Amino acid sequence: MPVLALALTALSSQAASIWPHLAANVIPVALANTAMLLLGVGLLCTVMGVGTAWLVTQYEFPGRRVFEWLLVLPLAMPTYITAYIYVEFLGFQGPLQSVLRALTGWRSLRDYWFPDPRNLAGAICIMAIVLYPYVYLSVRALFGLQGATIVESARTLGASRNRLFWRIGLPMARPALAAGLTLALLETLNDIGATEYLGVRSLTLSIYTTWLNRGSLPGAAQIACVMLLVVVALILVEARLRGQRRFALPVRQPRAVGRIRLAGRPALGAAIACALPVLFGAVLPIGFLIVEVLQRGLAQQLDAALLRNLANAVILSALAAGLVVALGLCIVAASRQGREAWLKPLARVASLGYAVPGTVLALGLLVPLAAFDNAVANAARALFGASPGLLLIGSGAALVIAYVVRFLAIAISGIDSGFSRVSPRIDDAARALGATAPEVLRRVHWPLARPAIAAAALLVFVDCLKELPATLLLRPLNVDTLATIVYGHASRGVFEEGALAGLLIVLAGLYPAIILARASGKRAG
Repeated sequence: MPVLALALTALSSQAASIWPHLAANVIPVALANTAMLLLGVGLLCTVMGVGTAWLVTQYEFPGRRVFEWLLVLPLAMPTYITAYIYVEFLGFQGPLQSVLRALTGWRSLRDYWFPDPRNLAGAICIMAIVLYPYVYLSVRALFGLQGATIVESARTLGASRNRLFWRIGLPMARPALAAGLTLALLETLNDIGATEYLGVRSLTLSIYTTWLNRGSLPGAAQIACVMLLVVVALILVEARLRGQRRFALPVRQPRAVGRIRLAGRPALGAAIACALPVLFGAVLPIGFLIVEVLQRGLAQQLDAALLRNLANAVILSALAAGLVVALGLCIVAASRQGREAWLKPLARVASLGYAVPGTVLALGLLVPLAAFDNAVANAARALFGASPGLLLIGSGAALVIAYVVRFLAIAISGIDSGFSRVSPRIDDAARALGATAPEVLRRVHWPLARPAIAAAALLVFVDCLKELPATLLLRPLNVDTLATIVYGHASRGVFEEGALAGLLIVLAGLYPAIILARASGKRAG
């Protein structure tokens, strides 16, 4: 429905006169910036994610077990909050330049040069340091499943450490790398706060400014259609990279690879390589927020207004998480128990909403949902002489719908992983004893898959809490969440005033990130 609404809006009569201007002045620059942003983020995420995953799975060095789950923590940091933090931290009045001036005697920027993060290169580095865990998690799980027989055979044939990585490890991890990298790039496409604050005119930012600042809904729909083509291209590239490769493990659990123990400089180098992404992706940003809250006395902001905004965020995210988990449970159970051939492909189609950026999704939902609200209001006015107002858009239901569409894939993936550990023989035994399909779901699947279902609900809740583009565009008037508070302060140039709201978002995401790291580690083990 959102895609169809976008296409109809982009092809409307009003849009015909807008397209030449967009094609000549807006889309080429936005498309070039987006392509360079995706390329840079993809390269850095690959280097950091694959490199750290190889180190923690193949080598033994001081701190390896701690780094194994610490490397996931940057997932708790929204990209826009990280961008705000680094602009403040690296700015002229920030702590880093202030210390340099105090140590060297420099007084102004005429005395020295310092890199400015407000450009395309800064956006690439900042977003990559937050999004690399998508690659790390998927690749680490596959590296951990490689049987010792393959690796030891290669070592016996004289393969060096580098050759072992390039000829065996990386080719076998290619499907996982493609999947994790696609998730990171889709999150890059979805971002609006970081790109706007860092001065990068991406496709997402162009949609937002064309719609709200210039008041052109058809023009925004045309840019959104171009962005959807970029999304389709990413998915096709992911399928191409993955190819037809399938890797089978023995029926018996493969023997784990013995890690090579490092000592001296190699051990120190491995520890530093794993520590740097954690330092710049999680420790420094979280520490900056805590210092800002304490130094500025922002704890007093925890008043009725902030609690009300916190309640808005929690209620909307909890509603969406509940609906997403309920729908995901029904979809996974139906595809597992049903015998129809079309059920599993339909379940995959239901997961495609994650590939649609929040800005595009909000724009596509606005037209049909507004039409529904207007139709209900007109009917109520004709029948009862009174209008109920905007039922979906005015109540926040439109935002919950956007959350459900966008994050349903997370619930389906998580619940399916939990159901896959329940043997089909248990289902057959329950049916042989006379249990109906709902009874099997309630008395067998639910108790056994409950940890996976709870983890999926938690991840969806945190993703809804962090989601900025759809929240900005579909929230009701005079309704704010933690994400919009942080964005509002940053857009006015006083991000530090929203440090408490940013810290609350980050703290909410830390616990699910740790759970995800430990669960992934157990699966890899």
